[in-house]
Amino acid sequence: MTQSQHLFHERMTIRGHLQPASFVPWIMRHAAKLGLAHHVTHASADRIELDVGGAAELIDIMEMGCSLGPIDVWVETIDRAPVEQKTHGFACGY
Repeated sequence: MTQSQHLFHERMTIRGHLQPASFVPWIMRHAAKLGLAHHVTHASADRIELDVGGAAELIDIMEMGCSLGPIDVWVETIDRAPVEQKTHGFACGY
């Protein structure tokens, strides 16, 4: 199995001046387009936490997309950390 075939589970913590009412649906659409398992665990005006599962390259693309975000948000930082498979909070089917 090559590195690109490995599936990862990570938590993204997005911080900045966020508009959850528009940014969360935007995040969900983009994660779905990339074929990532996804679940938002927290959403507020200054922090969104998102659990994602899939290929490392696709999670990297998701991070890049979120850093640019929709026009009504200002993303300051995105932190990523591995999530244990037993505690990820979403069914990814992998």
